[in-house]
Amino acid sequence: MGRESETIIKNALNENRLALIEPEAKTICKEYGISTPDFSVATNAEEAIKISESFGYPIVLKIVSPDILHKTDAGGVVIGLNSANDVEKAYSQIIDSSKRYKTDAKIQGILVQKMAPKGTEIIIGGLKDPQFGQTLMFGLGGVFVEILKDVTFRIAPIEESDAKSMMREIKAYPILQGYRGQPPVDEGAIVDILLAASRLLMDLPMINQMDLNPIMAYEKGASVVDARILIEKP
Repeated sequence: MGRESETIIKNALNENRLALIEPEAKTICKEYGISTPDFSVATNAEEAIKISESFGYPIVLKIVSPDILHKTDAGGVVIGLNSANDVEKAYSQIIDSSKRYKTDAKIQGILVQKMAPKGTEIIIGGLKDPQFGQTLMFGLGGVFVEILKDVTFRIAPIEESDAKSMMREIKAYPILQGYRGQPPVDEGAIVDILLAASRLLMDLPMINQMDLNPIMAYEKGASVVDARILIEKP
């Protein structure tokens, strides 16, 4: 079990939180070897600019608040920032929008994230089923998961053969292979994330739900752009 992951979950439970904030969820991902774009949390615009310039543009800013789970609805996400001026304006805009959305929200800062290049969007999810325990889900990510509902499931833990068959079971598998000039995705990188997610769910049984969506899959490698983890009291 990842020590840092266990500490994050214990701290959240001590604070009576059942939803991890995004930096916590991504830290857990990283501890299990799941790649994410570079990220850090800033508590003022000057710090956000400094972090952005260390990562290199373009940059994404996101609100960090345990009271705002749906960041986009709150106006808490701004993408494609290409300069210090952009970052400064977006920082103020996100804080103002989030306070209007929920006046009493506890704001811990702004997540500064290196903007991932466009790739094929996939989702890997986890859900604790009352009968079967931890289960894994795989499918196309982004908006497609809601529209197409083209997903497949396995009971955790899974092996490499299970991960490969999950990918090939979805109707959209030809998209992963490369479709109409699109490059094929790195299936090995996706298998690695599925296996890591399986270990994560088995090691941390207090996780009730996990959504790694979208994951940008490339010809070489894959990266988790957004992560959401819900936990339950033991």
